[in-house]
Amino acid sequence: MDEKRLDQPSSGSENSSEGGDSKWTVIVAVVANGAIAIAKIIAGLLTGSASMWAEAAHSIADTGNEILLLIGLKRSLREPDSKHPFGYGQERYFWTFLAALGIFLVGGVLSIGEGVRSILMPEAVESLWIGVGVLVVAAVFESYSWYTAHKQLRRDAKQQNRTLRHHLRHASDPSATTVFLEDTAALIGLAIALAALVLHAGTGWAGWDAIGSMTIGLLLIVVAYLLARRSKGLLLEESAPDDVLDPIRAKVAAESWVEKIDDMHAVWVGPSQLLVNLWVTPTRAVRDSPAGNLVEHAAHLRRDLMSDDAVAQVTLTLETP
Repeated sequence: MDEKRLDQPSSGSENSSEGGDSKWTVIVAVVANGAIAIAKIIAGLLTGSASMWAEAAHSIADTGNEILLLIGLKRSLREPDSKHPFGYGQERYFWTFLAALGIFLVGGVLSIGEGVRSILMPEAVESLWIGVGVLVVAAVFESYSWYTAHKQLRRDAKQQNRTLRHHLRHASDPSATTVFLEDTAALIGLAIALAALVLHAGTGWAGWDAIGSMTIGLLLIVVAYLLARRSKGLLLEESAPDDVLDPIRAKVAAESWVEKIDDMHAVWVGPSQLLVNLWVTPTRAVRDSPAGNLVEHAAHLRRDLMSDDAVAQVTLTLETP
């Protein structure tokens, strides 16, 4: 069999992200966001800024969500058993969906609520420079976490001859994508919080802080929606994209005994784990030969496809004209 993985038109292995790469990306994010959350809570207490509190809620949500991702990573690596013959890969999709809910509830809703509270009960900004310093330091930590996730995603996308945008939409492992989107939102949120804090201190109008807090909340709701939509598609076993299906189709079509491929389905049952269903029509020469020859051809094709680590199972149905 060709050495290229069927889920990757180029060299490399998306499975490399299943263990070390994805785990390291998430661990970096947990450590960074945990430290940032503590600093923001202290700064929120000292400054009284609604935007700072919104950012604290954001970092708390991110830390909790990334812990959920670590749980999903660990549980997804369990070996297949009689109850789960295709393994536990979809655990990652479930825990990523829970992470999206956490971003929505803890990050988005609480940030908007803090903005509303700031309008109803405005407070003067105190210890401005402490707040500014915390936001700047937080941006440094978030940038490193973002860089780690971005580097992994770019490497995986390059290995599969994909653009980064296409890979973000179609990657079968949501871990690095989740961290990347969270950190992107975090960096934007930090810029918003910094602007709101400075404007509040400079003008004395608490409305700037409220606007900043609610904007951060809306941003997090958008991120939560994007992550939940992707997790939902994976949990509902959406079809693999064309750049995954085409190499499989080409390999089957290259078999001399296959007259045509009547239909083919391939869905993700875990990160880089495909369930492939094939319907093929054999050539007349093979149909007219002893049945044992046809069975041998079909069994060889199935073994050949399953020798790739990306394929968890293959079902092959032989059609007649």
